[in-house]
Amino acid sequence: MIVSLSSAAARGAVVGVALAIAAYLSYFSVQTARATYYTETETLHGFERATQIEPGNPRNWYLLGRYLQYSFEDANPQRAISSYIKSLEIDPHATSTWLELAATYESEGNDVAARKAFISAKQTYPLSAEVSWRYGNFLLRQGELEPAFAEMRRSVEADPGRAAEAVSRCLRVEPDANVILDRVLPAKSDVYIAVMEDLAQDRQIENALKVWTRIVAMHPRIPLHDAFQVVMELRGTGQASEAHKVWEQAVELAGLSELEGPKNSMVWDGGFESDVTGEAYAWRFARTSRSAQIGFDTQEKYSGKRSLRVSFDGSSDVAFYDVCQTVPTEAGTAYELSGWMKSKDLTTDQGVRIELRPGIPGQTGATTADVRGTQPWTRFAAVWPGAKENQEAQICLRRDASDQEDNKIRGTAWVDDVALTPIPKSGAKK
Repeated sequence: MIVSLSSAAARGAVVGVALAIAAYLSYFSVQTARATYYTETETLHGFERATQIEPGNPRNWYLLGRYLQYSFEDANPQRAISSYIKSLEIDPHATSTWLELAATYESEGNDVAARKAFISAKQTYPLSAEVSWRYGNFLLRQGELEPAFAEMRRSVEADPGRAAEAVSRCLRVEPDANVILDRVLPAKSDVYIAVMEDLAQDRQIENALKVWTRIVAMHPRIPLHDAFQVVMELRGTGQASEAHKVWEQAVELAGLSELEGPKNSMVWDGGFESDVTGEAYAWRFARTSRSAQIGFDTQEKYSGKRSLRVSFDGSSDVAFYDVCQTVPTEAGTAYELSGWMKSKDLTTDQGVRIELRPGIPGQTGATTADVRGTQPWTRFAAVWPGAKENQEAQICLRRDASDQEDNKIRGTAWVDDVALTPIPKSGAKK
């Protein structure tokens, strides 16, 4: 709609009103800019000047309160409380202000006022993970465990990243981990895994296993790597049998059971079919020499989809010990160590072999014959008489340095279907 102004006086009045509005807005823009300038100095004087310039801005009073609450030099909890109250008089829906007011009240020993402030914060933002977290911690400190656990659970449900810390804090007042798992954590596998890893890192292995038991009962599909931490901690505390049990359960949850190889073999993924490597009971690949290259080969394999390939470039007389796996073994049981190997133009008098090295120094191990030259897929095997006690052994690919004059090794070896299988006592070799 177009308004027609018939007189100069009317047009002048409109211009005057416009100028007044512009001046009004300009004034407050300048005031806001000045107040912002002072708050950015982050000093007591600056925050006080901001409240003087813009007394109707609740943020200025909030910032002054925080400074007075947390400053080492100018701490003044009572003034902080007054500043927070002034801010809330202007904006009673400011959740963060209610939370800081509650914290200041609690620091001053006024738990009744602190509780009221926390409740007000919940009323302004009922679904806030931060509000439930801070109120839940307040209730923990008050010894009110049931409502505290309920608040902590709400916080974790809204923000699963808080799960591990929530369990850690709750365990300080309730040592029964199952109670915490029932009342604080939502039954979600990703939440449980994060908590289990944190407990394992904190060496609370018994509690970590309680969480793992719940994960297994849920039967989710999880990456095998998720079990590495708890397996390693169990191994580190001498609980190899329990560690291997967790590993086998994790293998099933990861959908990798078919990679366990021959029946009863203690080697996992002896055919090198998966990309799972690193710690626990998976293959570990090191690189100690640039003259030896480790990779997978989908063209040359004895079975499955691929084999492991080790190529030597002829630049050095490398002592190779770069592919290893830890396996658990049982006392009083003899084993056959075996694998299929192939070679092409593999030089020197020292080829590639498979070795079992016991976990306890000084005990007898086992080593297969080596593959060298050019040789088709051939099964290599050796018998290990076993040990008198349960232990973990190392199975590795090995190539010893040569004493010959022309000792720089070149060529390629392939390895597939590595296994360590128990020999029935009636057929054990002596």
